[in-house]
Amino acid sequence: MKWTESLEIALALIDAHPEVDPLTVRFTDLKNWVEALADFDDEPDRCGERILEAIQMCWIDEAD
Repeated sequence: MKWTESLEIALALIDAHPEVDPLTVRFTDLKNWVEALADFDDEPDRCGERILEAIQMCWIDEAD
């Protein structure tokens, strides 16, 4: 997975952290959790606030 695959990342985060409300996640934690996903393979410096927002929005949409 790459940073731009927001939906795939969100689905993986739902599986990895089913008890977490995505609205309560800080971006620093979100970035760390994404980087810790087994299928994630991208450079940490390619991530910015917009990417994290997109991932969080997908996570919120899919968690409902």
